[in-house]
Amino acid sequence: MSNLINALRLKLEGEVAVAKANIEVYMTSSVGIGEHPDLVAAIESQFDVIANARDKLDAIDEFEKDE
Repeated sequence: MSNLINALRLKLEGEVAVAKANIEVYMTSSVGIGEHPDLVAAIESQFDVIANARDKLDAIDEFEKDE
């Protein structure tokens, strides 16, 4: 695996971790709620981040299989 592909993988894994942390804050802390009056939409946007990053990670896995 090239260093560039590995760096991209790590970036995407980081995006997933950040989105999961944001969801946890939205669900457990009133501090995170103040700036997001529509919590469902805020949580959904974080799931969009997770889904997008995981789709790209899957694409990287397929790319590496083909090499």
